[in-house]
This record gives sequence, structure tokens and C-alpha cells, in this order.
Amino acid sequence: MSTPWPFPRIIAHRGGGRFAPENTLAAIRKGHALGFRGVEFDVMLTSDARPVLIHDETLERTTDGRGNVAETPLDVLATLDAGSWFDAAFKAEPVPAFEAAAALCASLGLWANVEIKPATGHEQETGRVAAMTALTAWNGAVPQPLLSSLSAAALRAARSAAPALPRGLLFDAVPADWLAQLQALECVSLHCNAARLEQRTARAIRDAGYGLAVWTVNDPAMAKRLFGWGVDAIFTDRLDLIGPDFAA
Repeated sequence: MSTPWPFPRIIAHRGGGRFAPENTLAAIRKGHALGFRGVEFDVMLTSDARPVLIHDETLERTTDGRGNVAETPLDVLATLDAGSWFDAAFKAEPVPAFEAAAALCASLGLWANVEIKPATGHEQETGRVAAMTALTAWNGAVPQPLLSSLSAAALRAARSAAPALPRGLLFDAVPADWLAQLQALECVSLHCNAARLEQRTARAIRDAGYGLAVWTVNDPAMAKRLFGWGVDAIFTDRLDLIGPDFAA
């Protein structure tokens, strides 16, 4: 990334952090209501290859359904309650289609980090569909989303489908060959686990011209330290402690 980080520096994790059920339209609205200019959410495919917002490959943790997302069609997912597990106030909050989340972000002027989260064995198809959906949904609207993933195969498919959309490669711990991997996928940024990042690695990534975003940072002191290392952006659940205008 030859220019300074062009995206928000404080990003609401899974939409609303700890203040709304993750990966729902309610979460995106909550992040926006709290003043955040950027949100992150996860995209996976249903059995009929429709992209929806959900983190786990299974339904049990965040819905009242059972089974695998990749084995469940969209019309069934649409009937599930994805909010009551969090709080009764969110009862009947649905698992949203990616198109609906994209339309909401565009209408609110929110930047989105779209994490492509393929179920095992669906990497290429998830990357392709997520990228095509993002390209169509935003249709040139500003700000354009950033597509990110732990899966190189998913990002490779996303690049083929929508080469103009920026991409970020995720690592839990940054490997020795991180630069070669970013170059191979023509990424603009590297995203990693903040707890496993070293200062010298952060400096090397920034010196190489790439954006650097880290998850999940919920302690203000840690956030300040990471920004001092040159980190460009953090994902946070604590929207109350690390607000959209947190002093870097």
C-alpha cells in the first residue's frame, strides 16, 4: 500500500462488538449508531451458494437452528432467530443475506471489511461468490469494501472475480514468508492476531508498504501500544472503551 491507510482505524468487530448479536443487521446498525465508520463481518455460503453473515460453520452457537451452514438453504436460514442467544431484545433478528448487509452499509456510508469465511471444502466458491456479490452490491459506491480471508484459495478466487476490490490476507501468527504470500495474491494489507504480533514484524510489514490491521483489541493500553508500533487499524469488541475517535 503505497499511500497511507485509507480506511477507518477503529473497526467494529462483527458489526456491533459486545453490544449486539454478531453478524446481524442490528449489529451493523449498532456500530453505526455508536459513531463507527467501519465494521467487520463474516461471509459464508449456504447449501444453495447464497452468501450470508455468520462466523461458525455450524448454526448452534448464534442461532436457534442446528446443523451446518453449508448444508442449509437460504430459505431455512431466513427463518432462524439469530438474536435471542444474545439478548431477548433482539428476538427474531435474522441471519442476514450478504446483499442486505452490503445495502445497509452503503446506505449508512459505512466502510466494510468483509471477511470471507469459507466452510471447509468451499474455499474457491465462497471467494468467488462473495467477491461478485460485493462488486454488484456496492456498484462503485464509496467507500468500497475490503475483502479479507485466512484462505489463500478464497482470496485467489476473489481476485479473479473482482480484481479491482482490495484484498487483505489473514494470519493468526505472521509466517516467515508473509511478503511472498501477499505479493502472490496482490493484497494491500495483512491482518493478524494482535496477541501474536511482534513489534519488529509490524515495522517490517509497514516498511514493505502494506497496511496492517489486527484483531481483537479490547484494551485501550494495548491499542495505544500497537498504534505506536505502526499498526494501521484494530478490530475491537469494546466499542465503549475504544471508540471510533480513539486517539492513536
